[in-house]
Amino acid sequence: MTTIVKKLPPVICLMGPTASGKTALAMQLHEHLPCDIISVDSALVFKGMNIGTAKPTAEELDKYPHRLIDLIDPAFRYSAADFCKDALIEIDKIRDQGRIPLLVGGTMMYFKSLIEGISPLPEANADIRASIELEAKVDGWKALHEQLRAIDPVSAERIHYNDPQRLTRALEVYKITGKSLTELTKDKGQKLEGDVIQLAITPKNRKTLHERIELRFNLMLNQGFKEEVMQLKERNDLHENLPSIRCVGYRQMWQHLNDEYDYDEMIFKGVCATRQLAKRQLTWLRNWPNITWLHMEDESNLQQVMSIISKT
Repeated sequence: MTTIVKKLPPVICLMGPTASGKTALAMQLHEHLPCDIISVDSALVFKGMNIGTAKPTAEELDKYPHRLIDLIDPAFRYSAADFCKDALIEIDKIRDQGRIPLLVGGTMMYFKSLIEGISPLPEANADIRASIELEAKVDGWKALHEQLRAIDPVSAERIHYNDPQRLTRALEVYKITGKSLTELTKDKGQKLEGDVIQLAITPKNRKTLHERIELRFNLMLNQGFKEEVMQLKERNDLHENLPSIRCVGYRQMWQHLNDEYDYDEMIFKGVCATRQLAKRQLTWLRNWPNITWLHMEDESNLQQVMSIISKT
C-alpha cells in the first residue's frame, strides 16, 4: 500500500533593509493569499517599544495579525535560538491549517538560523552574565576578549571587543558548558523544512532608502518617540547594555536623555545608526543564496511574488 505524503505549504521569507517597505508588501500578500504573518525582527519582540521600532499599529495588527510581536519585557533577552524555537512552533501551526507562513523582517541572523539550523546552546544565566559584566567594569572588555581568545580563538576572531553582547554570550556559554561556542555550534539543531521562497526588497538607489530612513525617524519623533524612551528610562531595571536599549534609535535617545549630546545631534546619530543598520542588512543579502530580488516602490512586486508562489 502506497502512503501519500501531503506536501507542506511553502514558507515565504520576505527580507530587506529597514524602511524598504517589507511590511506594506506583507499586508498586500495577506489580502491575496491564505497566509499568516510571522515577524522576524529582534526589536519587535519587546513590549512597550512601539514607536521607535516602527511596530505596526493596533489597527494594522487587528487587520493583519503578526505573530512573535510583543513577546517579552525590555528587561529580558531574546536570542536567535529563542526565535527559532518559537518560529518553528508557529510555522507548524500555520501549516497544519493548510495556510502559508509569511515571515517578514530585517533580522538576518534570525532568518539564517531558521533556514540553516542553529546549535542547541544553553539558555542565558543571569548570575553568570552579571559576573561577566562586573568583570568588564573592573578590567575592561579588552581583557575579557583576551579570555575568549584563550578558550575560543575562532570566536575571538569574529567577535570584536566592542561587541559586549556577543562577547558576553560566548564567555557565558563556556562558563555554563565547559565547551567553546565554536565547538558547540558544529552541531546544528532543528531547521525549516519544505519549500522556502526567499525574497528580498532592496532599493534601486541607496539615496532613496537614506531619505526614507530620515523621514521615518522624524515621523517617529513627531509620534512621541522621546516620550516613549522617557517612560522606559523611568524604570530602574533597564540600562544601556540591554539588547532592548541597544536597538537603533533607542540607544541614541537614551544617551540624549543622559545629556551626552543635544537633541539635534541625537537625530543625526539616530539617522546615521539606522543607515548603518540598513547597510549591514544589505551586506547580508548580497551574499545570500537562492534569493529573488524585488525593488522598493515597484508596483509589480505583488504580481511577481504571486507568480513565484503559483509555480511552487
